[in-house]
Amino acid sequence: MAEVDLPQAEANRLIALGKKAADRNEWLFPSPGERIVVPLVSLDGREQFLLDVSHYQIKVTKATFQHRVHVAVVLYRLDLDGPPHRNPDGDEVPCPHLHVYREGYGDKWAMPAPFGTFPNPSDLYSTLDAFMKHCNIVEPPHIEKGLFS
Repeated sequence: MAEVDLPQAEANRLIALGKKAADRNEWLFPSPGERIVVPLVSLDGREQFLLDVSHYQIKVTKATFQHRVHVAVVLYRLDLDGPPHRNPDGDEVPCPHLHVYREGYGDKWAMPAPFGTFPNPSDLYSTLDAFMKHCNIVEPPHIEKGLFS
């Protein structure tokens, strides 16, 4: 994705905004090797966001959930059952880990996924629900549980 830098205060404001599904579409949690992109909107209708749900084919427990704004700016990304991540300072963070937007770095920084927020990362469907709550999606899209979720 293109590099777009937001001031940290603006990113924090966008993260804190309540969000809802942009339409009443029903989605199916992606099967291995598939991805969905769900449009979201702030509760006041002024800001548009995207929720990416990627499910990997080789390892069915591997997934990525991503919350974006302005098409290219990743505010949060949760990586599940993948390789560790190396932060710009050289520290290695094991999976699952949560990338959080940081001014000047975009989504290049990660921290261990908080266990209290994501208690069962092997359950992809319940972890997606927890991720949407973490992203302040207060009126979530309808995503039907799939065979591999």
